[in-house]
Formats: sequence, C-alpha cells, structure tokens
Amino acid sequence: MRGPHNILRLIRTLATFQRTGALPVILSQAEAPARLRLAAHILAWPFTWLGLKGDPSLPPVVRAITALGPAYIKFGQILSTRPDIVGGDLAMQLRYLQDRLPPFPTAEARARIEAELGPGSFEAFTEFSEPVAAASIAQVHHARLIDGRDVAVKVLRPDIERAFRVDVDAFYTGARMVEAFLPSSRRLRPTDVVRHFDGVVMGELDLRLEAAAAGEFAVNTAGDEGFRLPAPVWNLSGRTVMVMDWVEGVGLADTAAIDAAGHNRVILASRVLQLFLNHALRDGFFHADMHHGNLKVGPDGAIIAYDFGIMGRLDLYTRRVYAEILYGFIRRDYRRVAEVHFEAGYVPRDRDIDEFARALRVIGEPIFGMDASHISMARLLSYLFEVTERFGMRTRTELILLQRTMVVVEGVARSLDPHINIWQVARPVVEAYIRENVGPRAAMRDLARTARVLARFGPRLPELVEARLIRDDPEPTVIVRAPSRAAWVAVGALAALAGVAIGTLF
Repeated sequence: MRGPHNILRLIRTLATFQRTGALPVILSQAEAPARLRLAAHILAWPFTWLGLKGDPSLPPVVRAITALGPAYIKFGQILSTRPDIVGGDLAMQLRYLQDRLPPFPTAEARARIEAELGPGSFEAFTEFSEPVAAASIAQVHHARLIDGRDVAVKVLRPDIERAFRVDVDAFYTGARMVEAFLPSSRRLRPTDVVRHFDGVVMGELDLRLEAAAAGEFAVNTAGDEGFRLPAPVWNLSGRTVMVMDWVEGVGLADTAAIDAAGHNRVILASRVLQLFLNHALRDGFFHADMHHGNLKVGPDGAIIAYDFGIMGRLDLYTRRVYAEILYGFIRRDYRRVAEVHFEAGYVPRDRDIDEFARALRVIGEPIFGMDASHISMARLLSYLFEVTERFGMRTRTELILLQRTMVVVEGVARSLDPHINIWQVARPVVEAYIRENVGPRAAMRDLARTARVLARFGPRLPELVEARLIRDDPEPTVIVRAPSRAAWVAVGALAALAGVAIGTLF
C-alpha cells in the first residue's frame, strides 16, 4: 500500500488538525515561534477542505486524533500522561483516548467471538455486558462464565488491522520524506523508528500473543508485593478475542476516587515507578504501555496491570548498561555515565568524553534532589535533543520501548504525586540491581554461563575447528593436525563440570 497516495494521507493529517482547530492549540502549547505558526497555517489553509471533521462534541485535539485513526490515538495516549509537556488541561482531555472511545455494537462483538472460537462458543457466558471500556484497538465487556467466574472479554475492533496498516504506511512515507529533505534527521533513523512501531503494533493485533505475554509476566512477578494481574482463560482466547479474570479496581487517573478509597497516592506513585524499574532490570521483560487506562489500584492497595499487547524485552547486557547509567546519575558521577555511553557505543568514539560528561552534568544537576513540581520536562527534553545532536548520537531502536515507557511511567507517577523525587524513589531498586549484577559475583556468573554454553557445544567443537581449518587453508603447506575428537570431548566435559560447579555457588 506504500506509494504516492500516502502523501495525500499526510496532507489530510495536517488539514484535519487545521479543520478541527487543533493546529493552533498544538503550536501554542509547543510555544512555537510566530514565523513557524504563520508558515504552518499558510501551508495547511489551502487543504482545509480535505481534513476530517471528527466529533464536534470533543475538544479540538482529541477530535482531530480520534478522526485520524488508531495509530494517532496511540501517540495521544502517551501524551496524556505528560501534563508537564502538553499542559494540564490538554493532558486531561487526551485521557479520553485511553478507554473512553466510541464502542462498536455488542452484537458485532458476539459475532466476532463466535467467528473466532466457533459456533456456540458464546454459550460459555451466562452474562455479557455492554462495553465497559473502549480503546484504539479493542473494547472490553464484563461477563460471567458458566462456572460463575467473572471475566473480562477483550474483542478487537472490526477492520482494525487494515486501519493501522493505512496509518503506518503513511508514516513510512513521511519518514522517508523527512530523511530525504532533512539529512540531519537521519541519525534519528525515522524509517527504523516507524519499522519498530510497525512491528510492535502488528504484534498487539494478535491476542494470542498478548495472552502468552500475560502468562510470562505473571510468572516473573508472582513474588512482587503490591502488584497483580488477571490470568488469561486460554480455552476462550484466540487471535481476535481474549478472556481474562475480572479484577476490580479504581483507575489511576481517578485521583478523587483513589483519595475517597483511602489509598496513599504518594506510596502508589513510588510503587508504580519501582515496579517498572524492577521488571525492566530484574526480569528484562516489562509492561510497555503503562498509561493510566491500563493501571488500577485494588481494594488492598495493590497495583493491577491490564493490556499486555505491548511488552518490552531487554537482554542482560542492555539491562546492565541502563542500570549503570541510572546509578551514575543517582551518584552524580557524570564521568562514569559518559564512559558507559561510550563503552556501549551510544556515542561515537571520535567525540570528547569529557565534553560529553560536562553536557550530562547540565542535564543532571538541575533535577537532582528536586521534586517533580520544580522540573520542566519540556525544557529537559529539549536540551536532551540538543545533546544527542551535538554528539552525533543515533536513535537506538532496541531502547525505544524502554525510553517511551519510562516517560509514560514517570508521567503516571507525577499525576499521583506531583512532588515525587524520581531519583530518591529509583535509588533502592537500582542499587540492589547493581549490587547483584555488577561486580565480582556477576563476573563469576558470566563465566559459569559461558562454561555451560561451551559444554553444550563440546561434542561439535572438533567438527567446527576442522571445518574452519580446511576453509581457511584448503591447500596448507604445513600440515596442522587438529586435536583429536576425544580431546575436544574431554575439554567439553571439563567445561561442563566447571560451569555446574560455579553455577551452584552463584
């Protein structure tokens, strides 16, 4: 579907923001220069008639985003958690996008359930409500099974995959145009970012994968105090339908209801942030869509997570890099933070490490020890962008979900406790991870893992070495005799024993 018609789609996007009155709101909130505002209006005005009308009862920005489709709604959900960036009023308006979008008819949901699970499958429910929540991709119904269990039934929207495909194809076109006309943007890898978004969204459109993610997440977090999630009902779940346990709770966006229920919002804010850090660092598998609409607080004060369509995964090395960067900021050791960036390849080696450390100090010092109400996140992000440009830092697609989720989670925590000190809250989690995973004990565990891998390949090592010797020198002038197979097997056995011995100690 990629082609010139996507240019029309992008023009329609700009025209929709103009027609709904959203463009001046966005430009004003972004404090855009007067010349940029004038240029945007001049560019958009001739195409206003192409813009979508949207729902006139909604505020301008929400009206434009809902009219444009699900991919735009996803972006709006992220912004809804950042009143420090988009302003308090606009953030409150954007929360409409989290779970209050127009639903599709219940009769159609029932038809989709039977089409997915087979004729008569709807008879598994003795009760089935009207939609209780509707978001960009799916809607949720409250139901009861024959065995009396209360469940939530999630059903994908009709034609949602095609709708996303149209939006994402237009994003690809836009990214290629940006790269072509703004060469300086190539370090940000717009096309790769869109490709990453494409893969994440396509995975979210298969509810079987979401159920699998929920199962893995439940195993990882079984011992986490103050956190739980609903379990999937596998025999009633498929690609377009997923059934999970029903869990009661108050949405984290409803601060008045949280206060009325007697919950401590300061504790909840700290818990949300620490849970995310624990899942990302300890497990390397985290909920990557933690906006208000996917989080509730139970009667016992536990955080309840929903919607596991977007999950992030980090390998062990990336987790250690991330932890060392956070730990360096917490200790105000900007030189070490700079070194970690260079060691991980996040900054080109031809740049000055001391200059980079000084730039990091400019980021860290103004916010260290400050509560969130005194930090301008918009100004901080602006300076971060300047730093990445100055030091030639490229977008790391493997970190996009982590960085995006960190921004969202911090926004949720701020909404619960406007005075939260993110460094103070993060410190115990990061320090615990550093103690366990950076140092002599971690080095010994790494050696144990290496030994176990070598042991698994021990029987094949003779063949691999012989093949390499022949490939490198098919007509050798000096005969090189490879070690015997028995010798290699012995080496493999010794490596296995060493791996087991070291592994039992750590």
